[in-house]
Amino acid sequence: MNKPGMETGKAVAHAVVGADGALLSADPALAQLNSQAGGTVGAPLAVPQLAAVAWLARKLDIPVCRRVTVGEDDSDIALWVRATPEGDRVRLAASGWQERPLDQPSPEGEAMPAAGAMAWETDAALRLVYVSPGAGGRVQGFDPLTMLGRPLTALFAFDGGDDGAMPILDALARRRPFRDQPATIRMTGQSVSLTATIRPDTQGDFGGLTGSARFEEPTDVREDPLWSIFTTGLDRALRAPLARIVADADAIGAAAEGPVAADYVDYAADIASAGRHLMALVDDLVDLQAIERPDFTPARAPIDLAESARRAAALLSVRADHAGVTLLKPPADERAPAIGDARRVLQILVNLIGNAVRYTPNGGAVALDVGINGPLARVTVTDHGKGISPADQERIFGKFERVDPVEAGGNGLGLFIARRLARAMGGDLTVASAAGEGARFTLTLPTGMMAPA
Repeated sequence: MNKPGMETGKAVAHAVVGADGALLSADPALAQLNSQAGGTVGAPLAVPQLAAVAWLARKLDIPVCRRVTVGEDDSDIALWVRATPEGDRVRLAASGWQERPLDQPSPEGEAMPAAGAMAWETDAALRLVYVSPGAGGRVQGFDPLTMLGRPLTALFAFDGGDDGAMPILDALARRRPFRDQPATIRMTGQSVSLTATIRPDTQGDFGGLTGSARFEEPTDVREDPLWSIFTTGLDRALRAPLARIVADADAIGAAAEGPVAADYVDYAADIASAGRHLMALVDDLVDLQAIERPDFTPARAPIDLAESARRAAALLSVRADHAGVTLLKPPADERAPAIGDARRVLQILVNLIGNAVRYTPNGGAVALDVGINGPLARVTVTDHGKGISPADQERIFGKFERVDPVEAGGNGLGLFIARRLARAMGGDLTVASAAGEGARFTLTLPTGMMAPA
């Protein structure tokens, strides 16, 4: 079925979306697309993919360009959408319309990141307009939303290949795709290989890059093949459908496609929560495989435990607000220099603060305190929950152990992984508590290079 403006794939259709998400005006092509989704001018934009791009541009207050695919009964429509904030409104420009049968694969050259890869897009000035969240659980230590609007070089540090050449430089000069560009994620130190295609703008000129970052795997590592197959199978078989379940449940809960009964909003929230719990379990099992390998060695570099504590608290601020819990962070000028793996330290602290928020009653507070004790830097997370009896204080660091096995939340791997990581970095993770008096978890790391205990 032909859509207006689809004959050449070049025509641009415009629309304006209001602050409340309502479609205020639209050219025929977008009006027809919205109508087929059950929407009308003056009502909320009925195409979820377009509404999501408009919402993101309004939230970040920067132009956002995204390739979206809108499904119909017998075909998919792929198009590029640019959302530009204009005061309290957002202007949409849709171009590059392509209609293809449901069983037809994506056109050759269209960037489709491999499973577990991180997708990214830039505008013509090489500013990031999209970074995929999570990347299959592989990216931890930064929020992808904070990268939007920043230069591509803020996310990646580019490396020369064996011959010193950088494929991305030649590709940009010649306006052609590139593959296998070695790079490092600046916030985490993870090694990646970049691949990207050139995205034309509505006039056929350079409009930016659409690419993916494939994570480099360690080579020549001996491990239990059955355990490797088990965790890899979980990662591949569960992550994609779980992510879809969570996304769909969130969309229902947010009433993205129209009003939803209150009961169904509650059901959707329960489904999304259960999906996230299962995804966290998959992440923990993959981490468990990594730390139990005989060659596991975390990075060792200068870090600031106080800054790590502030970043971890920032990542959990929304969860704490919803729970009615105040997070007391170290002052902005406080420092606690240490040696460790910044990404793994953040992982430990997110686990500790998340647990503290879970067990602290509404109206309570979780305090993060840092300091230096001789050769060790420390950060202590103190909650005002029900506490941990002396008999359980060592048990909770065991694999699949929990303070209260019948209580909702957690899977009994977080503290086990956290202590293993701390000790692998030459430090430790300990707890001091009494039943009914809250708990104090203390992470220590060396202030200088020293061998792990």
